Amino acid sequence: MTKRNRIIYWIATLWLSLGMLSTGIVQLLKTKEETELMARLGYPDYFLTVIGVWKILGVIAVLVPKYPVWKEWAYAGFFFAMSGAIVSHLAVGDKVSELFGPVLLLLLTVVSRYFRPASRKTVSPNA
Repeated sequence: MTKRNRIIYWIATLWLSLGMLSTGIVQLLKTKEETELMARLGYPDYFLTVIGVWKILGVIAVLVPKYPVWKEWAYAGFFFAMSGAIVSHLAVGDKVSELFGPVLLLLLTVVSRYFRPASRKTVSPNA
């Protein structure tokens, strides 16, 4: 892995982790703004707890060395959560500006996963 790729990986991964951790904490705190947002999107309050816990566990999985299968699950979870958030905002007719956060986190998920070092990848049995 080149130094350039390693830098891209860590910048994307740290920003992704910061974004997922901060939004996960806010969701667990169930602030008034978050509960109103979830209600507007059509989701129940308990969904905040589920998503918040998953995001925090995903950040741990992505940052902890080894456990490449956990990392794959975390990246998949981040991808599904953020693509689902984008679709949810579009479905209720939100402004394009409401999509900035989920789109950014989705892009960071893809970049982080793409540039991850070999030690953080699962090994294919066919390799």
